[in-house]
Amino acid sequence: MSKTDRVYKIEALIRNRGHVSFQVLLDELEVSRATLKRDLEYLRDRLGAPIEYDRYLNAYRFAEGARDRRHELPGLWFNERELYSLLMANQLLSDLDTEGAISRHLKPLFDRIHQMLGTTEAQAQALLTRVRIVSSGKRPVATEYFELVAQALLERKCIEMNYLSRGRGAMTERTVSPQRLMHYRNTWYLDAWCHTRERMLRFALDAIDSASILDQAVHEVDLAQVAAEMDAGYGIYAGSRRHWATLHFSREAAQWVSKEKWHPEQEGRLQPDGSYLLELPYAEETELVMDVLRHGDQVKVLGPKPLARKVAEKLRQGAAQYT
Repeated sequence: MSKTDRVYKIEALIRNRGHVSFQVLLDELEVSRATLKRDLEYLRDRLGAPIEYDRYLNAYRFAEGARDRRHELPGLWFNERELYSLLMANQLLSDLDTEGAISRHLKPLFDRIHQMLGTTEAQAQALLTRVRIVSSGKRPVATEYFELVAQALLERKCIEMNYLSRGRGAMTERTVSPQRLMHYRNTWYLDAWCHTRERMLRFALDAIDSASILDQAVHEVDLAQVAAEMDAGYGIYAGSRRHWATLHFSREAAQWVSKEKWHPEQEGRLQPDGSYLLELPYAEETELVMDVLRHGDQVKVLGPKPLARKVAEKLRQGAAQYT
């Protein structure tokens, strides 16, 4: 447990229980007596927490004047997941909300985040400028369509839209029942029941040409069914009929690929020669082929054969560009 986690837990234990003995804190935190003493001193002396030792109770509690007001722990650092989440939320909204239509509704939330990041807004902004998240291949979504889709999603209303089907290069009219929004590889998608096709489909928000909310209740689809139909494949491509790919990476590529998560259900094994064998499911091969190709000659598709042939064909076509 990190120091940040410990001081938050000490504060929470005292607040929730009213008073906590030194031994209980030791048992809950699973640290040495010296470490606990340093954490208590840090809370009181550095963070200004109104914690005091009560000899009568033989326990630590908040001072009398602080019991009825909530003490905030300012200036604490975050673990990697928390910091990344905060910065991603800030970046996503900054990129999307160029006109300020969304941020005015979320100002109380960001005021709270600023309090957590530092004692002033200037300190919070200074942190945001010193931590950078690079997003490549970003496909921006028009604010008006993001707002419209989000509104329809919350109000459970249907959407009528003109949508560019990139695979066919054709503009189509669709009536859809929005089920959930998804952000994936730097762009937004909508999982919706398509009334034209009468099945669940995934729509890229940046491919919407025009849209309006209808005064028509959505066709509800259970979220468990949405997940089963839309999340079983590989990447953004949905599908419930799955195949399993077996990829063999060279010893050089294994150093990185063995640390990567390509799919929640993947199975990977380091081989005696240092190479890496990765098995993972997919429903549609397009995105998997692209991810395999970026490793060039450092990977070989062992199966299934149709996937291996597709990758080989793409490699030959690419090589032909230079002959």
